[in-house]
Amino acid sequence: MKITHVDIMQVDCRPDAPQWKPIVCRVYTDEGIYGDGEAALAYGVASSAAFGMIKDLASLIIGMNPLDNEVIWDKMYRSTFWGQNGGPVVFAGISALDIALWDIKGKFFNVPLYKLLGGKFRDNIRCYASQLQFGWGPERKELYRLEDYVAASKKAVAEGYDAIKIDFFTYAPEDGHAYNTEERTRLLTPKMVDTVISRVAAVREAVGPDVDIIMENHSFLDANGAVQLGREAQKYNIFYYEEPCTPDPTLSKYVCDKLAMPIANGERIFSRWQYAKYYENQSIQVIQPDLGNCGGLTEGKKICDMAYAYDVCVQAHVCASPLSTAVALHLEAAIPHFVIHEHHRVNLCDFNKRLAIHDFQPINGRFKIPEGPGIGNELSPYCFTNTLMKTTVK
Repeated sequence: MKITHVDIMQVDCRPDAPQWKPIVCRVYTDEGIYGDGEAALAYGVASSAAFGMIKDLASLIIGMNPLDNEVIWDKMYRSTFWGQNGGPVVFAGISALDIALWDIKGKFFNVPLYKLLGGKFRDNIRCYASQLQFGWGPERKELYRLEDYVAASKKAVAEGYDAIKIDFFTYAPEDGHAYNTEERTRLLTPKMVDTVISRVAAVREAVGPDVDIIMENHSFLDANGAVQLGREAQKYNIFYYEEPCTPDPTLSKYVCDKLAMPIANGERIFSRWQYAKYYENQSIQVIQPDLGNCGGLTEGKKICDMAYAYDVCVQAHVCASPLSTAVALHLEAAIPHFVIHEHHRVNLCDFNKRLAIHDFQPINGRFKIPEGPGIGNELSPYCFTNTLMKTTVK
């Protein structure tokens, strides 16, 4: 079996979500089997770069056997010059193609991905409602009033979630403006600390002691500010403290050593080489590799296996289409040290749901693992007919 050509699309989600620009691909073979993949850079300002990266990498794999995913991965990593010690764009490109190859492999052997990964430890995947500072539902809302944080949290819990995640430091309480970089990357004023902690306290009181709260920072704070907030927040039994400051093993160690709650990081850490430094200095307790930008399923499984040796738990970062949700579920089912699955609020939005033929959603805060061959999901026709950019590499 050989790879014959690759379709690459930047999907147009306008006018529903002009900021959401998914990059997806489909890899075709001479035996009629195809596989789908995604580069998880739909938001921010790297989407177009990911499109170009996949295009460049695809030219290297035409004619190769798609079942040789390790051989292909190493070629993309080592023969491209920028692959070694690469960042989000390089690894997102590798990820998209790698995921598509795993999809082909699963279809070829007629088994779901978790079988190829060694079998599933669990079929019932606990998940959390993610990013409630934007509300919980298909319509995005900028929450800044205390009562709105409480209402969104109660809504998620009423739907069966026993864990939620909120960035409590996104919008100012006076008028709802988004805090800018200058306001957050320095020692914080008592007023700022009080604003964040009052929100944490109100949500904890509203949901009670049996619901886990994940405190998100999106790396917007510097290490000192992260410690200021962390010292006040940890008394509210925070499940883990996510991206407290710039992703860096030295800064993470500084924050970790000064706090008494687990530190999570990973959506902007790429490849086993970058993760290794966090394991070695014990500055991370929960890793969050995104299979759409860490190097794909081939690399993601290695990152997780390394973490197991250091007693570090895994929660895959998922902020992409339903295709990526399915891939993450397969990985999380197949590793012993899984902790919880991220169900991002973008997965509730129609502009994202329509990107795949299946819309996987949890029931009472729990997911079942897809059982179809390969990923168990694939790109919808919408992805091929509604594009900002599209190309075929042969």
